[in-house]
Amino acid sequence: MAKATGPAYKVAFRRRRKGLTNYAKRLALVKGMAPRMVVRSSSKGILVQFVEFSKQGDKVIAAAGSKSLKQHGWQPRCNSPTAYLCGLLAGKSAAKKGVKNFNLDMGMQKPSKGSIAFAALRGAIDSGLKTNYSEGMIADERITGAAIEKYAKALKQSDENKYSKIFSSYIKEGFDPGKMVEKFNSVKEKIIG
Repeated sequence: MAKATGPAYKVAFRRRRKGLTNYAKRLALVKGMAPRMVVRSSSKGILVQFVEFSKQGDKVIAAAGSKSLKQHGWQPRCNSPTAYLCGLLAGKSAAKKGVKNFNLDMGMQKPSKGSIAFAALRGAIDSGLKTNYSEGMIADERITGAAIEKYAKALKQSDENKYSKIFSSYIKEGFDPGKMVEKFNSVKEKIIG
């Protein structure tokens, strides 16, 4: 296979070559002139940032990660309730700094109903910020952790060994997954203040 060379050949940006940045999508978000809410998740947690474009480089206005929820009594996870609470916390912080509306920046994630990005979006909206969104993309039953709670209760009754294996990290921290909705609501109230 021959390599492309010559005066007309142009090497694409490194982040484009690696599939890390969609520059057309990013340009459209930057042209929107509203701050972007950037949602990123990993196997260990979630990060929500409100970012403003500047010529010198993007400036982070407000941020909240799943680890910052520990001080409110929530154990860091990578699930919809955590994403919602991170969005709510970052949204409250951004609102204090004068942000009124924003655009969701999902990066290279594909939008899918009930995703972590849309749970964080709902949290930011509930903090008082405004954006354009489709109500059908947000799965409210997943945001409160009701699905996790229901599964934990059913599994505990049917197979105690499997329950203790799947929810071992919750149990180790003294958190009852059978009371997820109750804990979610109390942490939400602490954040709203």
